[in-house]
Amino acid sequence: AKYDFLNQNSLKSIEWNKLQPEAPNFFLVKKDFDQSGMYELGFKIDELFEVNGVGVVTSKDNILINESKKELTKNVENYYKIKFDNSFIQKIDYRTFDQQFIYYDVKIVDRAREKIMKHLLQPNIAIVTPKQAIKGFKHIFISKNICDKNLIDSAGQFGAGNVFPLYLYPEANTTNLFAKTERTPNLNQAIVDKIAEGLGLKFVNEPVPVVETLHCNVSTNVNVSTTCDVTTGTGTFAPIDVLDYIYAVLHSPAYREKYKEFLKIDFPRVPFPTSPLPSPQERAQAVDRFWKLVKLGGEIRQIHLLESPVVEEYITQYPEDGNNMVVKTKYENGRVYINDTQYFDNVPETAWNFYIGGYQPAQKWLKDRKDRALEFEDILHYQKIIVALAETDRIMSIINGIDIEPK
Repeated sequence: AKYDFLNQNSLKSIEWNKLQPEAPNFFLVKKDFDQSGMYELGFKIDELFEVNGVGVVTSKDNILINESKKELTKNVENYYKIKFDNSFIQKIDYRTFDQQFIYYDVKIVDRAREKIMKHLLQPNIAIVTPKQAIKGFKHIFISKNICDKNLIDSAGQFGAGNVFPLYLYPEANTTNLFAKTERTPNLNQAIVDKIAEGLGLKFVNEPVPVVETLHCNVSTNVNVSTTCDVTTGTGTFAPIDVLDYIYAVLHSPAYREKYKEFLKIDFPRVPFPTSPLPSPQERAQAVDRFWKLVKLGGEIRQIHLLESPVVEEYITQYPEDGNNMVVKTKYENGRVYINDTQYFDNVPETAWNFYIGGYQPAQKWLKDRKDRALEFEDILHYQKIIVALAETDRIMSIINGIDIEPK
C-alpha cells in the first residue's frame, strides 16, 4: 500500500500537515493539548510521593515466586542448592488480584528494589501507576505488599508499575535510643501545605478518629418532635485521605478522557481540590467535593484490596460439580466456562471485559491457572474478583458525575 501510494503521488501532490513540535516532548504527530493550562495546575504523582520506584524483577519468577510456600521451598532449594530460610518469605502482589509468595532474599532477587520495598514489609499501602500509559490510561491499582514490576501491565517500559508508598519507615537504630521510630508520610510537604491551605483543614500524620456531633432543634411544644442532624469530622485530613482522593480522581472516566494525551506522556497529574484563592463559598464546595471523592476513592481502595465486605456478597454462582480443571475459558451468555461442563454463572459482561492497566483481571486470573484444578478457596476468590470489578465500574460512574476540578 505504501509503494502504491508513492507511485501515484509526488512531494507536490501530497497534502502535508504542518507540525509545531513543542518542548519538552517535541512530538512528531498531532496532539491535542488544548487543556494543557488546566492540567499543568495539578500536582504530579511522583512529585507528591517523593520516594518511589519500579516494582520487583526477580528474573526467575518460576523459582522465586509461587502460590504455595511448599512449592516455593522446593524450587529454591533445588535450584540454588541452599537451605531454605523462612524469614525471606514475603507476600507479593504479583498481578491484579493475584497475591503470591516470594523468596525475598535481596542477594538472589535480580532487582529487589529494596529502598522502596522495605517500606512495604511493614504496615503500609501504596499506589501503583506507570510513567506512561500509551494505549489509554486504565493504569491505577493499590497494594499493601511488595509489588512485581508487571503488577498492572506486562508491556515493558510503557506499562511497568511505579510503586508509591504512603509511609516511610526509619532505619533500625540499635545505638541511639532516641532515634525516630514512628513512620512518616511519604508526601511532599509543600504540596500537602497547599492542599491544607486551600481546604482550610489541618494535616496530620495519622488519621484522627472521627467525631460525631449531634445538632438538635429542641421544641418546648410536646406535640412537635425534636429534629437532629449528625455531622462528622475532625477538621483534619491524613495521608490516607490524600491517597483516596487521588485514587478517586484517577478512576474518573471523564478525567481519563479529557487528559488522555497527557496521561500517555508522564506520571499523572491530579488537580488541587481548590483554586489558589477560593472564596468562602468556593472553599465550602471544594471541601464537600474533596470528602465525597475521598469516600469513593476509599471504597474502591478497599474493594481492590478485597477488604471490603461488599466483595463477599457474591453475585455469581458455581453450580456444576466436576474436577474444577481450567482447560479453556470462554464467556457465553453470562457464564464463564473453565471447561466443557463447569462455569461461573451470572457474570456481568462488564466485569468480564473490565481493564485494570493492561490486564482484564477476570480473564487473566483464569488463564494464568490453565491446566490446573481450582481449589475451594480459588473458586471463592474468583467470585470476589467479579464483585470487585463490577463494583469498581459502578463507583466509577458515580465519580464521573462529580466535577472534580475547581472552577
